[in-house]
Amino acid sequence: MAPFNSVAVIGAGAYGTALASAAARAGREVTLYVRSAESAVQIKATRQNTRLPGVGLDKAINITADMAEAARADIVLLATPAQSLRDAATTLAPFLKPTTPVVACAKGIERGTHRFMTEVITETIPDAIPAILSGPNFADDVARGLPTAVTLAARDEKLASDLVQALGSATFRPYHTTDVRGVEIGGAAKNVLAIAAGIVVGRELGASALAALTTRGFSELARLGRACGARSETLAGLSGLGDLILSCSSPQSRNLAFGIALGRGEQPSRDKLAEGEFTAPVLIELAASQNVDMPVSNAVAAILGGKVTIDAAIEGLLTRPFKAEE
Repeated sequence: MAPFNSVAVIGAGAYGTALASAAARAGREVTLYVRSAESAVQIKATRQNTRLPGVGLDKAINITADMAEAARADIVLLATPAQSLRDAATTLAPFLKPTTPVVACAKGIERGTHRFMTEVITETIPDAIPAILSGPNFADDVARGLPTAVTLAARDEKLASDLVQALGSATFRPYHTTDVRGVEIGGAAKNVLAIAAGIVVGRELGASALAALTTRGFSELARLGRACGARSETLAGLSGLGDLILSCSSPQSRNLAFGIALGRGEQPSRDKLAEGEFTAPVLIELAASQNVDMPVSNAVAAILGGKVTIDAAIEGLLTRPFKAEE
C-alpha cells in the first residue's frame, strides 16, 4: 500500500467532520480544515462542531484554519458542497504536493460548466490525482461509528485500492472501483430523485407510489449513466441504487425532507443544504445533451424552477403513454 499515513479534510460541515472522525478511526493522522479562524479556535477548544451536535471530536484530530498546513497531508478529502468545490480546490492548489490524491466527497454537477466533481479537481489542480467518494451513508452515522459502506472511485485501480485501505475501518467500509463517472452520476442523480420522493411523501400519495417513483427514478439514473459510459454494476451498487434507496426513504435525508416540505405546500428549511435543488437543472441539461429521457427529474426541475405546479407535474407523469418495462 502507498504510504498514506495522513489525511486532510477540507470543509468542516457535518459530513467533513464525520469523515475526519472516520479517518481517525482508521488510524490516520487527521487534519480538519475550517475556513473561519474563529470557528477553528472554538472547535479546537470544545472538541465539538455545531454542524454535528452531540458528537465529540477525537483529541488526535488537528483543527486548523491554515490551508498550507492541511495541504501537507498524503490524502486530501474535499468535503465542501458541490457548488463550492471549485473555490476550495482553487484555494488548495498552490499548497498541494504534486500527485496528491484529492477525493471529492460532494455529490453534484457544477452549475454553468456541467462539470463533475473530479473534472473540477482536474481543472483547478492539474497535478493532483482526482477521486470520488460516494455511497449510502449519513454524516451522523459515520461520525458515531455506526456501520456504513461507501464507494471510492479512481481511474487507477491500485490507487483506488490503496485509498480504501487507508480510509477503511471496522465500521466504515469503502468498496473501490475505477468507474468514476458511474459513481458521480449515481451520487448526483439520486439527490434530485430524493426530492421527488419527498414530494410523494408530502402529498401522501402512498407507499405504492413511493416504490414506483424510486424504481422509475433508478431507471432514469441508469439510462443517463449508460449514456455517459458508466458501468451497470456501479449503477446497481452502493453509489447508485443503494444511495438512491437510502435517500428516498430515510428521515435523515436532506433532499427527502426538502421534497416533503414542498409536497405539503411548506417553505423548505434552509438550515441544511439540499444538493438536489442545485443539481436538478444541471442534470436535465446533461440528460438532454445525451438524448436521455428523464421525466421524473424533469418534473422536479420544473417544480423548482416555478414552471409547473406540483399537481400539474404529477398529472403529467401519470398520463404519460403506457410503455414496456426497461
